Amino acid sequence: MARSPVEASAPGKVILFGEHAVVYGRPAIAAPISQLRATARVAPAPSGSGLTIAAADLGARVRLAEAPADEPLACAARLALARLQAAEPDAVLSVHSAIPIASGLGSGAAVATALIRALTGYLGAPVALEALSALVYEVEKLHHGTPSGIDNTVIAYEQPVWFQRGHPIERLRVGAALTLVVADSGMPSATREAVGSVRQARARAPARYERLFDQVAEVVGLARQAIERGAAPTLGALMDRNHALLAEIGVSSEALDRLAQAARRAGALGAKLSGAGRGGHMIALAEDDARQAVAQALREAGAAHVIETTVA
Repeated sequence: MARSPVEASAPGKVILFGEHAVVYGRPAIAAPISQLRATARVAPAPSGSGLTIAAADLGARVRLAEAPADEPLACAARLALARLQAAEPDAVLSVHSAIPIASGLGSGAAVATALIRALTGYLGAPVALEALSALVYEVEKLHHGTPSGIDNTVIAYEQPVWFQRGHPIERLRVGAALTLVVADSGMPSATREAVGSVRQARARAPARYERLFDQVAEVVGLARQAIERGAAPTLGALMDRNHALLAEIGVSSEALDRLAQAARRAGALGAKLSGAGRGGHMIALAEDDARQAVAQALREAGAAHVIETTVA
């Protein structure tokens, strides 16, 4: 009896506070962007055809049996099958994503999450969130080398989270909804390269970088308190401080600084880069009466795309 098609999806994400320092054991805060999603659909295929993965947005179409070990889509499928101890099904797995690639919004983790959800659901054995996050983390290693684990966590759980490597995941209580204006710098952000560059810089000046990471951790702790209290002005000032520290760490850029400054001049409570940096996205915290002006200012400052999202 043929199985029925199964669809699944996963959101993008933004890191609100703590990127890069989180790689070195400090905490970070991240939130999903539910408006931007990756989707996956598994449908039956003729007997004996095996599993074909088609991702038109990514320019990829592979047969699982022929795909190399380091192909991320095939890796996600193999991990899911191994987890279930299941044979390769005769099916077509189609993947689509509205999340920009190499932008700091978690595209790779979202695609892997949607794929694993769809495939395990198709096989009648969807995995629990903790196991799903762990599987996606293994795929993230292909994309980023030494990922922090925050992307797979916030995307799998689709909730704002406090993340610290080696500690239990904590889902955050948001005291008052936060409006974020998210601007694409138009420049790619290669997480593996940015993380590797910081690692090299830390090796050359360990005391300086450990001090910077400690300062970031202090900001993250204060930001958690502000989020839980719903203290948006305090949170905005902390975003500005976190951006300044990331610039000292060496992962900002002229484009990201320009966008952050434009957002602040237009009335944003605060602004910072989000993700690996060097390119990718910048986020600004805005009250409702300023969000349109902030979005327009970001477009005029050169943002390739601007979206709004609410963290609640």
